[in-house]
Amino acid sequence: MKENELERLTKLKQIENDLHKKGFKYICGIDEAGRGPLAGPVVVASVVMPENSMIEGINDSKKISEKKREELYDKIINEAISYGVGIVGQDEIDDINILNATKKGLTSSLQELTVKPDLILVDALEHINTLGIPYESIIKGDAKAYSISAASIIAKVTRDRIMREWAKVYPEYGFDGHKGYGTAKHIQAIKEHGICSIHRKTFTKKFV
Repeated sequence: MKENELERLTKLKQIENDLHKKGFKYICGIDEAGRGPLAGPVVVASVVMPENSMIEGINDSKKISEKKREELYDKIINEAISYGVGIVGQDEIDDINILNATKKGLTSSLQELTVKPDLILVDALEHINTLGIPYESIIKGDAKAYSISAASIIAKVTRDRIMREWAKVYPEYGFDGHKGYGTAKHIQAIKEHGICSIHRKTFTKKFV
């Protein structure tokens, strides 16, 4: 590992390292993907990484290419002590709103874990059901805490794979490219074809 990457990862792990020194053994990072898109689910990932984990390239998923995220995804789930994924679909997002859907996905992802974390680090969310586990909410946590970065990659790759599958069902929308986000191409497709079953009606009503 190059010295500058080692330095970057060491800085990214500072929060977890300090917590491990205080006696926290299982620290769970949580992040989501898909709060902003016009279509598809919101996906929340929880991950507990080993204390000595130093996977080269782990970063906020938005700063990594799709190809690199796929490679890191495999490394993260192979090394993780435990991980869980919560998926909440577009109909429920319309029913309970995106914030509540994200919170529901978070609780679902925690229920998938095979170890109970001592502490949760979550990216920016508050007033959440963590099944009684204490948590710290960190603004821009996916760029500040190693375990949240790892969770962001799991969530993003999982959601991207779902959207690529939907692209086969609805090729006219180009979901494999924009993944449901409101790009000019996507908005144009909505205007031409209307909405499909995976569009969030509360998000797309202004375009139809």
